[in-house]
Amino acid sequence: MNLIAQGPSMIAAQAQELARLAGSSTVERIAEHAWRIRKAAPADAIAPYCESERIDYAFIPEGRRFADLKLLAMDMDSTLITIECIDELGDIAGCKSEIAAITAQAMRGELDYPQSLRQRVGLLAGLPESALTAVYEQRLRLTPGAEQLLAACQRHNVRVLLVSGGFTFFTERLKARLGIDYTISNRLEINAGQLTGRVIGDVVDADAKAAKFAAVMKELGARRKESVAIGDGANDLKMMALAGLSVAFHAKPVVRAQASCAISWCGLDAVVRLYE
Repeated sequence: MNLIAQGPSMIAAQAQELARLAGSSTVERIAEHAWRIRKAAPADAIAPYCESERIDYAFIPEGRRFADLKLLAMDMDSTLITIECIDELGDIAGCKSEIAAITAQAMRGELDYPQSLRQRVGLLAGLPESALTAVYEQRLRLTPGAEQLLAACQRHNVRVLLVSGGFTFFTERLKARLGIDYTISNRLEINAGQLTGRVIGDVVDADAKAAKFAAVMKELGARRKESVAIGDGANDLKMMALAGLSVAFHAKPVVRAQASCAISWCGLDAVVRLYE
C-alpha cells in the first residue's frame, strides 16, 4: 500500500518519521507539503502522530491513478463551498442560530434529514427571493483547492457530480460557472417573489444522493474503483459507501469513522494527490 501524507506545513522530517512508523524506506515527495510512502504498513502510532502534527493521511493501493477515474461526486455545502447556504439565508431572515443548530444536528445524523430540511425551510417563509442572490454573490466562496480539483477532473475527463441537500438556485449556478456535469438538489417554492417555506417534490436525502450516484455510474459504465465520493455530513454516507474511495472532508466524526480516509487539514486539491 502507499501511505499518502500531506499537511498545510508538512516537512520532510515528518514524512521520514511516518515512513519509520510504517516500516518503509521509500519516500517520494509529490508536492510542496505532500509525500508518498511506498510499501507502507498500517501501524497504531500513525493516526495519533498525524493528528498531533496536523497531517492528513490515507492508505491507497498502489497503481491507483487519477486519470483512471470516471466519476467524482461531492457534496456542496461545507465541501465544494465554505458555507451552509441555508444557514446564511437564515441569517438574512433573522433566524440563523435556530437554523444552524438544526443543520448541525442533521449533519451529525441525529435528525431525520427530510424532516429537518422542511423544518428549516419553513423558517424562511416570507424571505424575498433576492436573498438567494445575495447569498450567492456576497457570501458563497469556493473551498480552497476546489478549482484545482475540478481542473484535474477536466484534464483527465473525469465526470463531476454535485449532490446536495441544499438548493437548485446554488447548484445550477455552480454547475454553469465551474463546468460541472451533473447535479441533484432541492427546489425551493417561490411565489410572488417570496419563499413560501416549502420545497417542491421529494427532499434530496441520503437515499436520493446514493441513487443519483448509482445512476450516473451506470450511465458512464464505471466500475466501483473508478469512482470517488467526497462529503462531510451523515446524509453523504450512503453515497460514499458506493464509491471506490470515500473521502470525509472536514467532516463530522460519524463520517470520518466510516470513510476510506479523511481530509481535515488540507484543501480539496489534496484529493488529487491521493492518486498517482
